Amino acid sequence: MNNLSYLIGLGVATLGLTATPAIAGPWSVRVGATYLQTVDKSDAFRALDINFASDAISVSDRTIPEIDVGYAFNEKFSAELVLTIPQEHSVYLAGVGRLGSFKHLPPTLLLQYRPLVGKFRPYVAAGVNFTLIFDDNLVVAGVPLALENYSVGLAGQVGFDYDLNERWSFNANLKKAVIRTDVLAGGAALSEARLDPWLYAIGFVRKF
Repeated sequence: MNNLSYLIGLGVATLGLTATPAIAGPWSVRVGATYLQTVDKSDAFRALDINFASDAISVSDRTIPEIDVGYAFNEKFSAELVLTIPQEHSVYLAGVGRLGSFKHLPPTLLLQYRPLVGKFRPYVAAGVNFTLIFDDNLVVAGVPLALENYSVGLAGQVGFDYDLNERWSFNANLKKAVIRTDVLAGGAALSEARLDPWLYAIGFVRKF
């Protein structure tokens, strides 16, 4: 969690350098840390003359940096583009061990609704996630495996902003995204891996 501590410290330090408050515009940027926890669901399949049970495929969890760009249409409705940098995850198969790794980039576009106006503003959101999957390097018993190169799915979010001054807010939120990919061997699908991660995030918002 060192990355998380660093990001929080950076946000607090930057807040301390903020000049005299001014009226903020509709744009905002949030910088924070997110813990990505996959649900590790998959279909049963047969390979290497072995019958593997459902949910035999798992993907590593990790803490990732997050940068979000927001635009407020009014006090209650806004849009947010959730961004990060490419992330690498390990893939495991029950009874076999680590198969290798892959990288992904999962931008998400959300429409947010805030029912309350004030310093404390809870919100709910819904949108779509597009995940680009690449650099998959997976092997089992010398047989190379592959993943589909993208996933498109729904995403949801709940969270809150707490205003520290005119420009800065503290944010905490929970997101759920549908991310799924077929696991392929020789071009044939062995199983569908359903990552469908929960994303627990905290950060600081700067309005412009």
